Amino acid sequence: MPTGSPPEQIKPNSLDDYLEVMSKAVFQSGMSWKVVEAKWPGTRDAFHNFDVQKVAALDDKDIDELTQDTRVIRNYRKLNAIVFNAQRMISLDDEYKGFKNYLRSQDDFDAMLNTIRKDFKFMGPTGIYYFLYVVGEQVPPHAEFEATYRK
Repeated sequence: MPTGSPPEQIKPNSLDDYLEVMSKAVFQSGMSWKVVEAKWPGTRDAFHNFDVQKVAALDDKDIDELTQDTRVIRNYRKLNAIVFNAQRMISLDDEYKGFKNYLRSQDDFDAMLNTIRKDFKFMGPTGIYYFLYVVGEQVPPHAEFEATYRK
């Protein structure tokens, strides 16, 4: 994401869309946005276009193979987090009768941030802000977020 310009927002049509945006936030944690963007087409391909069911079904052997795949950022913990997050997303989608209902189950941004941090791996405040913004959920103005959460 270029500095100073907000990322493009989407209207998620399925859990796959949510998983792709969340996965980008996971990979961007501690990485250059340019590196993540450059690897994204290969990452999308390696993760079956973020088909949530296919990603959730990946096992340890599959993750080990991804750590050797030059199309992706080969960080085992992040690759494992993507699979875990896909599984968690499916269960929350079932529990809340829709993932959007899960995202709107909290009273405010701070509560949602804490809930997502608890429910998903490799999702810190900046990644959560990015994720919620891109999928069209309510977030505070960026300057306010920075002042509150980037201390």
